[in-house]
Amino acid sequence: MTTKTLHFLLLLAIATCLNGCAVVAVADAVVTVAATGVKVAAKTVGAVADAVIPDDED
Repeated sequence: MTTKTLHFLLLLAIATCLNGCAVVAVADAVVTVAATGVKVAAKTVGAVADAVIPDDED
């Protein structure tokens, strides 16, 4: 193999590793945003339910 071929293969291996990290980072960000959205929606539904349903306690 020539030096150029080895350099190309090395750069290709490094690029592949970096793409894997990027995919993990993006997936983590998506899960975090989705979890935050679900948490906010649950709190909102809980607040609306508390406002609509009257308490029996006086």
